[in-house]
Parts: sequence; C-alpha cells; structure tokens
Amino acid sequence: MRKQFSLAAAGLATLLSLSACGAGDSAPAAVETLDPASPATVSVGASPVPHAQILEFVRDNLTEGTGIELEIQEFDDYTTPNIALSEGDLDANYFQHLPYFESQVENQGYEFAHGEGVHIEPYAAFSEKHDDASAIPEGGRVAITNDPSNQARALTLLQEAGLLENIEADASVLSLTDEQNPLGLEFVENQPELLLNDLQDPTVDLAIINGNYILDAGLSTDDALVVESVEGNPYANFLAWNTSSEGDARIAKLEELLHSPEVKQYIEETWPNGDVSPAF
Repeated sequence: MRKQFSLAAAGLATLLSLSACGAGDSAPAAVETLDPASPATVSVGASPVPHAQILEFVRDNLTEGTGIELEIQEFDDYTTPNIALSEGDLDANYFQHLPYFESQVENQGYEFAHGEGVHIEPYAAFSEKHDDASAIPEGGRVAITNDPSNQARALTLLQEAGLLENIEADASVLSLTDEQNPLGLEFVENQPELLLNDLQDPTVDLAIINGNYILDAGLSTDDALVVESVEGNPYANFLAWNTSSEGDARIAKLEELLHSPEVKQYIEETWPNGDVSPAF
C-alpha cells in the first residue's frame, strides 16, 4: 500500500503537532514473534525516492515467508514522518541521517531509536548559470538549506569547491566570517524541498540540493558542479522507530532485510553512477 502525503497535508500535520514530544500513548505495541502463515503489517514512512523505492523492492522481493507485510507511506517533507512516528501512526520511518535524527530528538523530545545506515545520497551543487564552481563570482548568490543539521554539510561542500575556507562541524551561514567567506557569497536559505525552485531563479548562481530531491526532480549528480564524497560519509540514511518498539520482531526483520545482499545489489544496479550508494 502506498499513500502520498502532499506538502499541504504535511504543513497541517506540523501545525497540529508542534507540541509533540516522546512516543506518546498511541505508539503501537511491539510484536514479539513472527508467524509466516499470518504476516504482521509494519507501516513505514519514507521519502518517495530512493527510500520508498528501496522499500518497494524489499516488499516485492524479500518479505515472502518472513512473517511481515510491508506498508509504505510516502512523505514529501522532512518534518511530518517523525511527527507521524511519534504519534504512533507509523511503526518506523526511513528518510533521515544521524545529524538530522539527533537534532530532532534533542529539539522535539522524540524518544526514538535507529538502525544501521542503509544508503548514502551525496549532496550536490547545481547551477543554471555556470559550468564550473570556479566561475561563481564575488558576491554570488547561493541557495542553501535552512536545516541546521544539513547547513554545515552544505558549507563543507562549498569549501571542497574552493568557495569557502576553514569550515567547522557546527558552521552556519550566520556564523561565517569574512575570512571563511572570502568571496562574500550571499546565501539564500530555504526549506530543502524548495531549493529546486531556487535553482531556476536567474539571480541564483548555485543551489545545493539534497540527494532525494535531486532524484525526485530527475536530475543527476553527473550534471552537478560539486558532488559530496561518499567515502567516510556520516550522512547514511537509516530506519528509525520509537524506543517503545525496541525488540519488535517486525522492525528487526525489516532492518535485516534492508541490509541484505539483495538490497545492496539493487542499489548498485539502480544507481550505478553513485546518486545512491550502499552504506554497508
């Protein structure tokens, strides 16, 4: 089963759940054992590409006889899947990496646990105006995420491109000094899902896009000016669940299937250029 959640619905859910913290009383009860003759449903929220696509491969090829039946719900943003998980509308979600996960747990009070990394989508910078990052002019406008956990990541990418200097792990647009930003770049902050719109803005010289939105828009890192390395990359995406679900046999089985040789091969064959890479 697939359900598409619009940004409008996501925004409504966010407004209704601003006070959400912890797993809440509505968190589903853990399943202790699995019965292949009577599969138990596990509901997982995911970004459409590549997360839901990977889950669909698991559902269609790997779940038979395992005792689980996979229900996939798609989300277009990065806020609603954690709200839905905390309120017990999902058994797990699959869309986030560790820095984002940790910031959400700290800031929202979620009582979540997570599995091992499944895949990495490298961050990439695109331009409709320039063919090389070295052509970005002084005072150039750069569209960047307003998500703190990804902003330092984006600034590090600009440093790799030679546009910034001495970027630290907790760097942000507001904290940049003149020495760190020798070109005097101007930053346009926006929600991650809206940065593709900024890429089309004729006043924007460079836009740094999250991997899943690159894929969703039909773009490729082959056309990017700068692409993040996957070697030693700390931004692997993983399965997350409520701490009250620790020991849930359904989640344990799904975690096992997501790290199977079949999934690794599927990722490598589906995205041979490295737009998505296995993290295991």
